[in-house]
Amino acid sequence: MAAKEKQFHVFGQTLAALSWDGEGEPVLALHGWLDNAASYIPLAAQWQRPMVALDFSGHGHSDHRPDGVVTHLVDHVRDVLAVSDQLGWQRFTLVGHSMGAGIACLFAAAFPDRVSRLVLIEGLGPPSTPGKDVASTLRKALDDMMALADKRKPVYADIADAVEARTRGFGGLSREASALLSERGLMPVNDGWTWRADSRLRLTSSLRLTEEQVEGFVRAIQAPVCLILGEQGMGGNGMFDHRLDWLPEATVVRLAGRHHLHMEAPEAVAEAMNTFLDGNNR
Repeated sequence: MAAKEKQFHVFGQTLAALSWDGEGEPVLALHGWLDNAASYIPLAAQWQRPMVALDFSGHGHSDHRPDGVVTHLVDHVRDVLAVSDQLGWQRFTLVGHSMGAGIACLFAAAFPDRVSRLVLIEGLGPPSTPGKDVASTLRKALDDMMALADKRKPVYADIADAVEARTRGFGGLSREASALLSERGLMPVNDGWTWRADSRLRLTSSLRLTEEQVEGFVRAIQAPVCLILGEQGMGGNGMFDHRLDWLPEATVVRLAGRHHLHMEAPEAVAEAMNTFLDGNNR
């Protein structure tokens, strides 16, 4: 079923999304860093559930934050709340990949009454910074901000060049998956094509949570959790194992695949998700 474009007007910005019709409890899907809603197109083809995949601010077809505004990961949590309210969804399944999984954890912890099931792909909570490093992190972030005006986005003479560059991005990506993300993530300029994404997304975060704060959020999650990890992805090296201890119960599925396994192995991911969702239908 073809995706439909949707728009939401949130705190002075327009956020874009892709939506699919279906049956059952609705699904709100959150993408990873520098990705966009198109990352869920392969997964949507594998099931018949109603789903809305959001373009976070600064990603895909969504507006960028206003000039001069320093944003934090929690700003996306506020946007998720506003979007779910505009959809009229009082209770829904929340799915997140990578950065989106971190944001999904923060939302599910703060609003346990809104999330019935939580599916996390290659992520469990947001990244953290040790308390002793917060001052140097802020300094680096401010230095990055001051230097941003002198930087320019890459320009590609042909879309195929941009697709090829995207395949070499974080975690590695197949050409087919890269083409999907690039189609939604590129815009035309005088000399060719460049990325729509807000350049500020690449800056060092000015303030990140400590691991103790991340633990507080993860322990506050009440919804049943399914964590899907790629054996060749971030989850393959055990980086989330200690955080799993903070959940009272979680279904962990390890599949062959890289960081974007929901795009490169959508059949296996959809099967794991369907088994979990059908078994936790409440």
